[in-house]
Amino acid sequence: MRTSFNIPNELLEEFDQVWQDEGIDNRSRAVREAMQEYIESHSRLEELTGDVIALVAFDYRHHEVIEVLHSVQHEYQDVILNTSHTHQGEWCLESLFCRGTVVRIRELSYELRDFDGVHRVKLMVLRDSH
Repeated sequence: MRTSFNIPNELLEEFDQVWQDEGIDNRSRAVREAMQEYIESHSRLEELTGDVIALVAFDYRHHEVIEVLHSVQHEYQDVILNTSHTHQGEWCLESLFCRGTVVRIRELSYELRDFDGVHRVKLMVLRDSH
């Protein structure tokens, strides 16, 4: 199947450099591998149950979403243990250390992804109940 994507030039250049450095044959294969990794990481998250300890990290443009992000964090204070914040020019980097049900932490990460001003959200499960 052929498809097309709108990808910022800088991201495409960096992606091309990485797959070429890794010795992958072509961009199509690299995209397939990246898609597979994405599916696996999100499927694992969906399959988890019970309590977890996790790190939710995200970057965002401060002026676009800061007020609503603070509201979201207050909404999830039952699972957010600690936050870390740093500035990188017009971008902010935030880390939320969480403990609670995977359902609640998953909801938090999905809610953060809903904001246009949030660039990327990464969820890393550090410990699970299995």
